[in-house]
Amino acid sequence: MPEMPDYKADDTRYDGRMPYIRCGHSGVRLPAVSLGFWHNFGSVDDFDKAHATACCAFDNGVTCFDLANNYGPEYGTAEENLGRMMDLSFRPYRDELFITTKAGYDMWPGPYGDWGSRKYLMSSLDQSLKRMRLDYVDLFYSHRYDPDTPLEETMQALVDIVRQGKALYIGLSNYPVDTLDFCFGYLRERDVPCLIYQGRYNMMDRRMENGILSTCRDHGVGFTAFSPLAQGLLTDRYLRGIPEDSRMARNHFLKREVLTPQLLSRLNRLNGIAAARNQSLSEMALSWLLKDGLVTSVLIGASSPAQLLTNIRAVRNTEFTADELYEIDSIIL
Repeated sequence: MPEMPDYKADDTRYDGRMPYIRCGHSGVRLPAVSLGFWHNFGSVDDFDKAHATACCAFDNGVTCFDLANNYGPEYGTAEENLGRMMDLSFRPYRDELFITTKAGYDMWPGPYGDWGSRKYLMSSLDQSLKRMRLDYVDLFYSHRYDPDTPLEETMQALVDIVRQGKALYIGLSNYPVDTLDFCFGYLRERDVPCLIYQGRYNMMDRRMENGILSTCRDHGVGFTAFSPLAQGLLTDRYLRGIPEDSRMARNHFLKREVLTPQLLSRLNRLNGIAAARNQSLSEMALSWLLKDGLVTSVLIGASSPAQLLTNIRAVRNTEFTADELYEIDSIIL
């Protein structure tokens, strides 16, 4: 598949197929589905296929690309590949894109390449901007709570990053609920309100319902759901067992022992509900997240344009009956 230096975005990309949802109390509207670069966009992956997937996303109204400093593998290479894509295709459309990155997890050796210190966050963003060939990002996240760094230091670093013009907005990810009132208040008092919280949330993992979703709503902060398909479990991929070429077969992030006979039975029952809705299991899982307005955007990974198109069909039907919701909960909870 050749590179696409003469890319021209589809003129129908804003024709109403992709809903844009207000992010908390801000002026920003995000696409109901955003494209994540955690997998499939690193140096070990096929760049041309990744590039084609990103172009397909934008052609279909997906304006938000979500990255982090250590996405790859190798670390930093997802950002480097986005930089190549910017030069090949997306530079004329920079103002139509909402590009995010993060720092908080391991990135480089030594005491300053991890967690939430001012030094790490600022140094990491400077490196990220160089890799992505950008002057600024639209959103910069503190990727995780650091129990050993004062919250004031981390929050003030985020405030100063916005004031320096290196990010337009800031966000938090993977912070415990008991830190959020302080963090949201600190940022708001300094006129840099938190735009959005990113957390792991899907039909099978409901931990965000234990205070985080409601706290975000009460503070006017948006919410982005990552791992909406439970790393592939909520797809048709595992309905008949473990395919040899699957992520679970490689036993990296998704372990074989997770797919118990009981879970397999649950997945097939969920698939039956999806079929009755004229959806695939993955479409229903994504639609479920968008059903009630608590989730601003669902963050999907895609290894090909075809997979991406399948997933974004979820936005066509986000209405659930009370009976459907009860049946889904009775299977999972």
